[in-house]
Amino acid sequence: MLTLYHSNQSRSVRPRWLLEEIGAPYEVVRLNLGAQEHKRPEYLRINPNGTVPALVDGDLALFESAAICQYLADRFPEKRLAPPVGTPARGLYYQWIHYAMASLEPPIVTLFLHTIRLPEAERNATLVAEARARLGAVLDVIERALPGREFILGDDFTAADVMVGSTLGWARAFGMMDDARPNIAAYVTKLTTRPAFQRASAD
Repeated sequence: MLTLYHSNQSRSVRPRWLLEEIGAPYEVVRLNLGAQEHKRPEYLRINPNGTVPALVDGDLALFESAAICQYLADRFPEKRLAPPVGTPARGLYYQWIHYAMASLEPPIVTLFLHTIRLPEAERNATLVAEARARLGAVLDVIERALPGREFILGDDFTAADVMVGSTLGWARAFGMMDDARPNIAAYVTKLTTRPAFQRASAD
């Protein structure tokens, strides 16, 4: 049995969404971050970073949401959530997963911290301006990649859509996207209305 250590409104939504797409049985262990359950010794033995998510599959304990999603897509090849290894599509699949983590997520996190999370006295306007500019450039890349495609790689939904779509969903939820990028708006709506996403986000 696969076991996902999870907390709502965290990066663990990504692997939970993918698990719902896969449809295999899995157990959810919900951690109360406010009660510091993710810092308890028994959890630190699974994820020494003391963060969520973590996935346990037999003797394997895995952390990092992107790694978990890539592992799950490969673990269930019959679900066709990753292109075949060695194909050009597989290269683009890696590209977009890493783009979500390395290019898209950082400015969103900076904006969240310095416009929402931190007390006013600790917010940095210079960092906000820089992050807005960076996010705009990153969103433009995605906007230009989407025309003529159902999903980020083309006609097939993959784990790359989970990574890119979940991150874009955060940006939309935090008010960081406007109506200037209609392709992204339609893409995010398409992904967040998928039944698997709805189930993963329901509780």
